[in-house]
Amino acid sequence: MADKPKEKWSQEVTEHSDALDLEAHVFEQHDPHKIAVSLKRSAEHSDRRKSSPFRSAMSMLTFYINRAGRNLPEKQKRVLDELRKEFGRS
Repeated sequence: MADKPKEKWSQEVTEHSDALDLEAHVFEQHDPHKIAVSLKRSAEHSDRRKSSPFRSAMSMLTFYINRAGRNLPEKQKRVLDELRKEFGRS
């Protein structure tokens, strides 16, 4: 019996988070505004989140940024600012 390959725990969190359901490949986009809009939409439509839509979206974004670390392009880091703008919190 062959074992199923183990997924990374971060992949498991991204795909099966209780915070919100992400659109497929959202973090592979190159436009920070599109990522922010997608996170906002996902957070606002989630019925499983345990806090406000803004907090849930920021949580998932922070998790992603922390996991990507130094390899994350500077442009992608601007998603934080875009997400705050989308929620009216500049």
